Amino acid sequence: MTIIWTILIGFVIGLVARALKPGKDKMGIIWTTLLGIGGSLAATYGGQQLGIYQPGQTAGFIAAVVGAVFLLIIYGLIAGKK
Repeated sequence: MTIIWTILIGFVIGLVARALKPGKDKMGIIWTTLLGIGGSLAATYGGQQLGIYQPGQTAGFIAAVVGAVFLLIIYGLIAGKK
């Protein structure tokens, strides 16, 4: 159940990250959602494995938003060079 919860939170985080990221995005809602889920999974499980926070802490949500914003920025840099 925790992986499903993380994916659902990742969907919301993708939307929040897109709203927080400055600049114009040309990607659609599906890419935003997938990058949000990826950032959420990476930051959530990465932070827990490093012992930075425990499951259910607010720091995990904040880290997931930061991770998703980071992925959106990286994607924008890569996609902008084509």
